[in-house]
Amino acid sequence: MAMEAYTSKYPDKIHTDLLSDARQTCYKARDAFYACLEKESHVKANEIAAVGLLYPVECKKTREFYEKVCRRTWVTHFERQYCTKKRALQTLLDDNESKKAAGVYV
Repeated sequence: MAMEAYTSKYPDKIHTDLLSDARQTCYKARDAFYACLEKESHVKANEIAAVGLLYPVECKKTREFYEKVCRRTWVTHFERQYCTKKRALQTLLDDNESKKAAGVYV
């Protein structure tokens, strides 16, 4: 409410301090959600997110807060980044396992 009153007084001014605070809140919510994913990685994922990311029900509250404080486009972007990094890591691990099985040591 206070923010709306402030911004309505100065509609043409870009409020970088408010944007920065919102961005920091979003980053903290994102980090909390992905920390929950890592912590609960042993639990079967049965909830679906924006880009097909599956997550356990134990992370539902952190997910809801994450979606509430971040722009939808940011959530989608962060999910794509997370999935890409996880796939790359899995590819590296699979590649190392196949090299070990073949007797090649790097």
